[in-house]
Amino acid sequence: MNKKYYITTAIAYTSGKPHIGNTYEIVLADAIARYKRMKGYDVYFQTGTDEHGEKIELKAKEKGVTPKEFVDDISTEIKRIWDIMNTSYDKFVRTTDPNHERIVQKIFDKMYDKGDIYKGEYKGLYCTPCESFWTQSQLVDGKCPDCGREVEEKKEEAYFFKLSKYQDRLIKYIESHPEFIKPESRKNEMLNNFIKPGLQDLCVSRTSFDWGIPVDIDKKHVVYVWLDALTNYITNIGYDPDGSSEEFKYWWPADLHLIGKDIIRFHTIYWPCFLWSLDLELPKQVFGHPWLLTNSDKMSKSKGNTIYADDLVNLFGVDAVRYYVLHEIPFANDGNLTYDLLIERTNTDLANTLGNLVNRTITMANKYFDGVVTNTKVKEEVDNGLINMINNLDSKVEEKMDKLEIGFALDEIFDVLRRSNKYIDETTPWQLAKDEGKKDRLQTVLYNLLESIRVCAYFLRPFLTKTSEEIFKQLNTKDETNVFNHNNVYSNMKPEVLFQRIDKDKKLKEIIH
Repeated sequence: MNKKYYITTAIAYTSGKPHIGNTYEIVLADAIARYKRMKGYDVYFQTGTDEHGEKIELKAKEKGVTPKEFVDDISTEIKRIWDIMNTSYDKFVRTTDPNHERIVQKIFDKMYDKGDIYKGEYKGLYCTPCESFWTQSQLVDGKCPDCGREVEEKKEEAYFFKLSKYQDRLIKYIESHPEFIKPESRKNEMLNNFIKPGLQDLCVSRTSFDWGIPVDIDKKHVVYVWLDALTNYITNIGYDPDGSSEEFKYWWPADLHLIGKDIIRFHTIYWPCFLWSLDLELPKQVFGHPWLLTNSDKMSKSKGNTIYADDLVNLFGVDAVRYYVLHEIPFANDGNLTYDLLIERTNTDLANTLGNLVNRTITMANKYFDGVVTNTKVKEEVDNGLINMINNLDSKVEEKMDKLEIGFALDEIFDVLRRSNKYIDETTPWQLAKDEGKKDRLQTVLYNLLESIRVCAYFLRPFLTKTSEEIFKQLNTKDETNVFNHNNVYSNMKPEVLFQRIDKDKKLKEIIH
C-alpha cells in the first residue's frame, strides 16, 4: 500500500486579490505534492479560503454588498489564480461551506463541555485588520506589532479558551519533537518569545459583529476567526466530534502544514492546544516559509508595490514564474523579486541552460542521423561523469526535497543540465561529424545527451509542469525511468523553442507602460 501524505497551505484570507507573495505558498506546496505523488505516495493536497471576520464585514459594507457576495467574488478570484499557476490541489475549501460551519459549532460545544471554554469579559487593544487582541507591552510604538496600524480599546462579553492549561504540555512537546516546527529559528522564536513568558487564555468568540459562525450555545456570539479557520484542516477530511469518518482516520494527522512565517504563532500555539482539547494528534510538521519581497521590501497594497501572479504569467509564462519563486526563495530567508532578476533567471537558466541544450541536441540528432539515435556504446572516460550525475539525481533531489529545500533540489537538476552543456563542448559533436570513422562515437554522445535531457525532464515535473511535458513531446518518448537507460531508441524528434530569450530593455519598457 502507498504511504499517505497530507499537505495543506494556509487558507487565503478573502479580504482582497492575492499578490505573488501570497501565491508563492500554493506553488511551493504544489511542487511538494507533485513530487510526493511522483515518489508513489497517496497524496491529499488541500487549500482554500478563510471567509469570516470583522474585516470582511467592513469591506463588504464599503462596497455595498453582503459579506457572502463579497467572499464569493474574492474566493473565485483566488481559485482562478491558483489554477493559472497550474496547482494540483485535491480540494479547495471554503469556511462558508455549510458542513464546515456545522462541525465548527460542534467543536466549540465539545470544548465547552470539556471545560476548556468558559465565559468572561474581554478588554483589550484590538487590531481590526489582523483580527488580533494585544496587550500594551506587545505593541510596537503604540501600534499593532504585526501590521503597524492603530489599535483601539475594546470591551465585550466573550468566551475564552484555556490556552494556559496546555502551556507546559506544549513546551515539552516542542522540545521533544525537533521536527514539529521548521525552520529551527521559528521554533526558538515561538518557545522563547511567546510560550515560555506565559500563555494568556484566548478569546474565541465575538459579539461586536455578525459575519461569522454563530456559537451554538449562545447565538449572540460568533466564533472567533482563528478557531474557525484552523479547524478547516480537520473538518474537510471528515472530522466530527460525534464520530469521525474512515477518511479522517486515514488522512489525519497532516504530514505538513505549509504556512507563512507571520502566522506560525497561530499554527504552533493555538492549533496544537485546540487539537489536544479534541483528543487528536498534532500534525507532523509546521513549516513557516519566508516571504517574497519586491525590491527587498514587504509587499502591501498600501505601499503600492504589489505584483500579481496573473500579470507575471501574462508577461513571462507560468513556468518561468514558477521557476523563479521556487528557485529564488531560500529555505529560511526572505527572497526578493524584481523584474530584472526574473528576466535574468529566465534568460540564463531557462532559455540558455535548459532550452538551448534541448534544441541543440535534437537539432544535431536530426542533422547527423535523420532523427534516429540509438546507443552504439562507443564509450570514453568523459561519459562516466555525466552518466554518474544522471544516476545520482534521484537521491540528491530526494535529500533536498525531504528537507523542503526546494530551490536546492532545482539546483541539482540544473547542475546536470549545465554538465550536459559542458559535455557538448568537451566532445565536440560537430568535429566528430566530419570523420566517418567516428560516426558511432558521435551517436553515443548524442544518445547520452538525450538521456540526460529525458531524466532531467522527468525530475522537473513537479516544478516546471508544462515545460517537462513539452520536452517529453519533443523527445517523442514515453520512458518514465528516473535513471540512465542504455537501451532507448529516439526517433521523430521535433525541436521547438522552450523559452524565448527576453530583450531586457524592451521588456522593462513594456512593463512600465
